[in-house]
Amino acid sequence: MKTTITILLTVAIMAVGQAAVAEPVKIGMITTLSTKAGYLGEEIRDGFQLAIEQEGGTLGGIPVELLVEDDGRKPEKGIQIAERFRTRDGAKIFTGIVFSNVAMAVVPKLVREDVVYLSANAGPSKLAGDGCSPNYFSVSYQNDNLDEVVGQYVSDAGHKNVYLLAPNYPAGKDHLAGFKRYYDGEIVAEVYTKLGQADYAAEIAAIRAAEPEAVFFFLPGGMGINFLKQYAQAGLNETIPVYGPAFSFDERILGAVGAAALGVKNGSQWTHDLDNPANIQFVEAFRAKYGRTPTLYASQGYDTARLIGSGLAAVGGDLSDLEPFKAALSAADFDSVRGNFAFGANRHPIQDLYIREVVQTEDGTFTNQTLEKVFSNHVDAYAESCPQ
Repeated sequence: MKTTITILLTVAIMAVGQAAVAEPVKIGMITTLSTKAGYLGEEIRDGFQLAIEQEGGTLGGIPVELLVEDDGRKPEKGIQIAERFRTRDGAKIFTGIVFSNVAMAVVPKLVREDVVYLSANAGPSKLAGDGCSPNYFSVSYQNDNLDEVVGQYVSDAGHKNVYLLAPNYPAGKDHLAGFKRYYDGEIVAEVYTKLGQADYAAEIAAIRAAEPEAVFFFLPGGMGINFLKQYAQAGLNETIPVYGPAFSFDERILGAVGAAALGVKNGSQWTHDLDNPANIQFVEAFRAKYGRTPTLYASQGYDTARLIGSGLAAVGGDLSDLEPFKAALSAADFDSVRGNFAFGANRHPIQDLYIREVVQTEDGTFTNQTLEKVFSNHVDAYAESCPQ
């Protein structure tokens, strides 16, 4: 009898010891850290890591390990990284993809496995509509959202015709579709450029010849820097105003573009000046750690980490059954830096959307300032097409 009791006690002690040294939950981050768009992935990663560091290496009190690899903006590389994280490292939570072409190559295949993907940026329409999945959550937006708010604003501003410009890939088409959904004037031209293009002389010449009342463009990262500089050098910024989503006017782009972007209105669901406690502490902490003002991408990385933390806390870090974890994610029980945040039926955000204006600060730098809220609790256009 004593022997039996001793064995049981030993097993119990061993179990406690094993629980105490349980491996952290692994989170696979596939993101873009190279090419001229590499800073976008850096921002997402830095925002996400800040949340982990603020919780002492945990999210929701659960120890986590963030695995980060660069997809180089290449879909095939993203697929390889995802498979390696899943099979070799045993990750069940994934995030980080910047570009929609990479997301469309990686996410549909990945979410058919026993894993959850949370988007900290790319939000292609297919994944919001008939290609949605109960294992896929967009914490950022649906691609069209930040253009829809600009379309409404440009209509309200009275511009009777607009010239459209975007790269030829899924997000480019989504963004222009979003603008057109809420703009009620004439489209002078709808032009799609090469992804990663650096020289926009031909496009600028075509804009000059067309003489539109305004230009709306979606050119994220280095593409936006080049276009804005060349547009200003051509003198068109003085006669034909440009508008766009936040992706072409983030803080790091403005640092490179400078006065060429002054006064430009752009659409966003977040700005560093939003007045809520979660955002105030996030911006202060990010500036203190990294020495720069966070971008939209950093805010999305941070919110994604906080959401994951709420889910892990709800299940005690146990991902053996993902259903309770996904239910906790759907509840969105976390303090978003955006303020109002909830998930729709397709697990995409229901959130407020704003128009921002590029302004110059007293120290001579350029930044965004919230101008007005245009949409409250906005739902994306594809939610009704999601069958799950």
